[in-house]
Amino acid sequence: MPKLKIGRKALSTIKAAAADTRQVYYDDELAGFALRVEPSGRMTYFIEYRPGAGGRGVLKKRVTLGTAAELTPEDARKRASELLAVVRLGGDPAADKKLERAIPTMKEFAQRFLEEEAEAKLKAGTQRNYRSYISKYISPALGTSKLDKIQPDEIARLHRRIGKERPTVANRVLECVGSIYKYAATCGLVAKGTNPAAGISAFKEAARERFLSAAEMAKLGETLALAETGGLPWKASESKHVPKTKQATIIDRHAVAAIRLLILTGWRLREVLHLRWPEVDFERGVALLADSKTGRRYAVLTAPALVILKGLDRLGDYVIAGAERDKPRSDLNRPWRAVRAHAGLDDVRIHDLRHTNASVAASGGVPLAIVGKLLGHNQASTTQRYAHLADDPVRAAADSVGNRIAAALSGKPAKVTRLRKRAADAA
Repeated sequence: MPKLKIGRKALSTIKAAAADTRQVYYDDELAGFALRVEPSGRMTYFIEYRPGAGGRGVLKKRVTLGTAAELTPEDARKRASELLAVVRLGGDPAADKKLERAIPTMKEFAQRFLEEEAEAKLKAGTQRNYRSYISKYISPALGTSKLDKIQPDEIARLHRRIGKERPTVANRVLECVGSIYKYAATCGLVAKGTNPAAGISAFKEAARERFLSAAEMAKLGETLALAETGGLPWKASESKHVPKTKQATIIDRHAVAAIRLLILTGWRLREVLHLRWPEVDFERGVALLADSKTGRRYAVLTAPALVILKGLDRLGDYVIAGAERDKPRSDLNRPWRAVRAHAGLDDVRIHDLRHTNASVAASGGVPLAIVGKLLGHNQASTTQRYAHLADDPVRAAADSVGNRIAAALSGKPAKVTRLRKRAADAA
């Protein structure tokens, strides 16, 4: 193979003496640096080396650096020198380049994550949320980038953009990105611990507390009774195509029963919708919640809840029957929207029924530890959000002290009321 110093002068000479066959020229100063010339005149720089310990028994590898149209001879020489230095230190640029080509884009791997990891290990609700985060936010912003090329500042920009209007969702997107990279490390595509979302400060999330008052609960009860009997009235459209007759929406008994069970038990939505008849023990008054968020557990069924269950028709394996008898009902969105609209509870989410159950328990003197057990909390800190509702004895004591002091300041005799001890305090 001919040797020469690959430079501007050499390129001019080679171009003028174009051959009918491919020619390869090796640099006479930098071993391994070469130039390939096609009959068309296209010139391509590359390096050639034997990986590892080298020797004639090791096959040579080549790494293309670029064409003469893309690189000057000086830039090509510099790049060749850098890569050959890596080879001398035991590296293998060709293998590295092959691995880099094998790294998928975020969009490609996110889909693989959903199909292989999420579907096998995450709950259905989490899967739906992750699919939404990936399709709405992650793929549009980062989908075309290779997994190993995405930088923390890109994730931070995405997080800030989402957080302007939806800070809670922005935080969940960070968690989703972290889960994707954790699985990518398991698959050997990135180093363990790689996560460009790590270290990005989450937005502060304000805990939402919405409890139904006694009057609101009464209105909800009236609405549920009407919904499964006469139906909920609705205003006809102003459109001339809709007949101006009285219309009503009747909600099926199973959906109404589910709403009643949510507020009577304080269970999560999935715990109610996924409950099977074999898991209900009427004799002991308990139910096995096999698909609970905090793990498999037994939950107490109150007397009113048992009455509701005994009055339901068994239309399949699931207590709350859905469109398909062998599958659990997916949600209560439509019936709940109709119920809360008629009851004037437009700001109440279906999960607030669980909060209402807990608030009644806490304000009624039930110790927070017991409230946590009723709700299926694993952490005591989770139940602490209801602590302020359990301060009635403290409030009564403060009022008594305040009244006596106010009476003394006004020169009037104070009326002393003996505080009644709670059963929990007396024990």
